[in-house]
Amino acid sequence: GLRSGKLGEQCEAVVRFPRLFQKYPFPILINSAFLKLADVFRVGNNFLRLCVLKVTQQSEKHLEKILNVDEFVKRVFSVIHSNDPVARAITLRMLGSMASIIPERKNAHHSIRQSLDSHDNVEVEAAIFAAANFSAQSKDFAAGICNKISEMIQGLATPVDLKLKLIPILQHMHHDASLASSSRQLLQQLVTSYPSTKMVIVTLHTFTLLAASSLVDIPKQIQLLLQYLKNDPRKAVKRLAIQDLKLLANKTPHTWSRENIQALCESALQTPYDSLKLGMLSVLSTLSGTIAIKQYFSSAPGTAATTVRSFDLVKLAQECCYHNNRGIAAHGVRILTNISASCQEKDLLPLEQDAVFGLESLLVLCSQDDSPGAQATLKGTITLTCMVKLVKCRPHLSQSVVESLLTQLHSAQDAARILMCHCLAAIAMQLPVLADGMLGDLMDLYKLIGRSTTDKKQELLVSLATVIFVSSQKALSSEIKTVIKQQLENASNGWTAYRIARQASRMGNHDMARELYQSLLTQVASEHFYFWLNSLKEFSHAEQCLTGLQEDNYSSALSCIAEALKSYHKGIASLTAASTPLNPLSFQCGFVKLRIDLLQAFSQLICTCNSLKTSPPPAIATTIAMTSGNDLQRCGRISNQACMKHSMEEFRNLATRYGDLYQSSFDADSATLRNVELQQQSCLLISHAIEALILDPESASFQEYSSNGTAHVESEYERRMMSVFNHVLEEVESLNRKYAPVSYLASNTCLCNAVIALLKVPLSFQRYFFQKLQSTSIKLALSPSPRNPAEPIAVQNNQQLALKVEGVVQHGSKPGLFRKIQSVCLNVSSVLQSKAGQDYKIPIDNMTNEMEQRVEPHNDYFSTQFLLNFVILGTHNITVESSVIDSNGITWKTGPKTTIFVKSLEDPYSQQVRLQQQQGQPPSQQQQQRTAYSRF
Repeated sequence: GLRSGKLGEQCEAVVRFPRLFQKYPFPILINSAFLKLADVFRVGNNFLRLCVLKVTQQSEKHLEKILNVDEFVKRVFSVIHSNDPVARAITLRMLGSMASIIPERKNAHHSIRQSLDSHDNVEVEAAIFAAANFSAQSKDFAAGICNKISEMIQGLATPVDLKLKLIPILQHMHHDASLASSSRQLLQQLVTSYPSTKMVIVTLHTFTLLAASSLVDIPKQIQLLLQYLKNDPRKAVKRLAIQDLKLLANKTPHTWSRENIQALCESALQTPYDSLKLGMLSVLSTLSGTIAIKQYFSSAPGTAATTVRSFDLVKLAQECCYHNNRGIAAHGVRILTNISASCQEKDLLPLEQDAVFGLESLLVLCSQDDSPGAQATLKGTITLTCMVKLVKCRPHLSQSVVESLLTQLHSAQDAARILMCHCLAAIAMQLPVLADGMLGDLMDLYKLIGRSTTDKKQELLVSLATVIFVSSQKALSSEIKTVIKQQLENASNGWTAYRIARQASRMGNHDMARELYQSLLTQVASEHFYFWLNSLKEFSHAEQCLTGLQEDNYSSALSCIAEALKSYHKGIASLTAASTPLNPLSFQCGFVKLRIDLLQAFSQLICTCNSLKTSPPPAIATTIAMTSGNDLQRCGRISNQACMKHSMEEFRNLATRYGDLYQSSFDADSATLRNVELQQQSCLLISHAIEALILDPESASFQEYSSNGTAHVESEYERRMMSVFNHVLEEVESLNRKYAPVSYLASNTCLCNAVIALLKVPLSFQRYFFQKLQSTSIKLALSPSPRNPAEPIAVQNNQQLALKVEGVVQHGSKPGLFRKIQSVCLNVSSVLQSKAGQDYKIPIDNMTNEMEQRVEPHNDYFSTQFLLNFVILGTHNITVESSVIDSNGITWKTGPKTTIFVKSLEDPYSQQVRLQQQQGQPPSQQQQQRTAYSRF
């Protein structure tokens, strides 16, 4: 390792540190590791120093966990006095890499200023690197170095290549308005004084970055870039202007005026170069998806008299839609689509048609071409954005778009077919546009693909099967199932069959899914996979049992639910066996357990309603209820009243548990969370119906449930569930209005039909049930912590315990895909477990500690402290629980929960006084004096 005499082994030990930091990312290890590295840097040769520098740059987010910053800097900084300019240069780069933790170190600032005057180029370049890093972090350093940089840039002795490296430092001079203004004036002088291509490019780009950071000069910068784009004849400068305009369009689209967009349109219409036109259209297509497009149309002079087609932006887009360059055509189509979607108040029928025709022509062009560029264009503009967006905003265009996609599917290349299938599925999920008449074409295509031998065949089988599942809204016919199974037997591997079964479970085609899972059971190599597939097969069979439910046939409903529960119990046993410590399947188990409890609650409610039929309330039940003031008397027997009340409470409890499952699923995609929310709403709906029809018709309100139907529906499952919700609410409301008080027969029938209607909608097992795209976990470390987890920490009862809680946020391969952590909420509570000493009454305040703090993670690390009192002698149980708050302010109960034990001991002096009192001896004078001074 580091102590080896061989240079190679020392280097190997140094470069392994970043992996160690990832594995144990807590300050206690990182601090000692960086101190060791600083020692290596101080005494090693330049190659070892270079290795330490690379490790420091790779581990930048761990630097703030160094506890002994002074000692670390002292060891590194000692090398700055070396006679070797390369050693000094590496030290300067090291200091620059550490700028985030030592932004105001004056000795580092002084060394950088001195090194800028060095005669060694390597040292000067290192000083420039360090100066840029310190300028970004320190306002004082930026203000102090600005004049020095200005003198060097304007000095005749400074070589041009060095000036090109010095200019980008000015982008960090944004700490206050005067500094930004002086830097901007300097850059303005440079642009005019040094007209060479390289100088103009570097200066303009620095100009843009400075404006983007300081925010005040963005409109001026947009005008300057447009001026260069229009007037400068050099293509390299024009390309740089376009690149910077794209940066400003992404960052601050609201600062673009109508005149800016108009100037860009004119430049695009006039340029003869396709590459420049493509860049300008890229900027315009970015702006067309933002607020800037509304400003462009709304602030037009004489808007009332002009039509949308007469605008230069629209003319440009229409001209480019059929361009022979695919990229230009794609941007033209995207601009038209965004205008159609954004400016809905205008009469845009001709523009919509232009967008659809442009999309269709581009679809034909790209679907026949197998090159990566064509597929990228197709993926970026057709499938994933424009077509879906246009259909979502303008539903009346959906039929023509879907027909053109289906027509092209037959002649397209396989890579294009996959993307087109994704597009069809996305459109059909939002709108029921795929009619049964189209299934024939899809099935013919499926047979055709099964006979092909291309490498895209497996992916295409899955994509097309998904479209078939979405398009067949009811159960799949036996003919379709036979075709799919035949193609899978002939042409696919087990993974393809599993993916198709997964899609069938998501779309509610449980019969097909069950058969596929059954066929895969014997093809897996691990018993965990076997149990996982077996559980999926049982769940699919359980849901298939519920498809035979019929309204008004309650006995068969009970038998169907019983059969489903039987399969669910088998499935949950298999699912538990499939879980491992690394993959505990907590969401899946929680979701299935709730489904089991929900089915049991539905079954119990139907039984209760049936018992009301066999022993109805007496004819005078309503009169008894009115005279006694107890509405429950209308239900008849006491047992019936209790059962109904118990059912209502059970459904409310289930709704709470679904809410808890929702809150614990931070990494779930939005469709899965919406599915959990729908299950929760179905529980609330039934509890509301029981209350409104039977228990308390007077106080039941319909206001809070009436707005559910207005939300935008994202899937067929949600559409059907919302339809059932609205139907049940209308039934309950109409019964309450027409037949108040509602007869027990009508209310029982309404409740049972509501249960059956909810169960008839096939359950959708969403993506998170099968696949975790985002992974976020929190690792906590408490100090002080005992060596043995069961061993308590000793604390005297007259002292407070300072509990330090440190944590690290750990991410998977796609951090922040669905939501990001804004802050972490830490809740610390302590409970007295066992009491020592006399048994006297203890105030509740002294028995427990309850504290909560919010901390914002920085570079995925957070730390805070709590002061806890343990006045009562005995063993206390401290629980630290973390939850996260996302960028929308929503709290998620992600955990983890950590527990430690504290033993509160009597302080020695109090113990001595107590013992003396027990023996009947008064405390001595010396002890009395000690008592007086002990507080101080």
